[in-house]
Amino acid sequence: QVRLVESGGGLVQPGGSLRLSCVFSGSIFSIYTMGWYRQAPGKQRELVGTIANDGRTNYVDSLKGRFTISRDNTKNTVYLQMNSLKPEDTARYYCNAVHVYDDELEYWGQGTQVTVSS
Repeated sequence: QVRLVESGGGLVQPGGSLRLSCVFSGSIFSIYTMGWYRQAPGKQRELVGTIANDGRTNYVDSLKGRFTISRDNTKNTVYLQMNSLKPEDTARYYCNAVHVYDDELEYWGQGTQVTVSS
């Protein structure tokens, strides 16, 4: 069974940076497309971006330039680097894994809270 464990969240001031990590276990990391999503209080979960097994990334337009997703296939880990953080980035951030050949094989982590506040 795939397990995803996020870490790295916390309280940060506006303009600051955080790097989230998500450790994957239970299957072959390289055959999963990894993604980051976020959910703010009272709002629906939304996509931040995804990274394919070959490193190709896609981001929602509103976050391009501030957020960067990367993966280390040797460490079974995906990262979300967040820069120039704004209060509206406050949310719980979730790691997602989708099997490359079967998108019904989809898994979620428990999330890590990011709060941007002065």
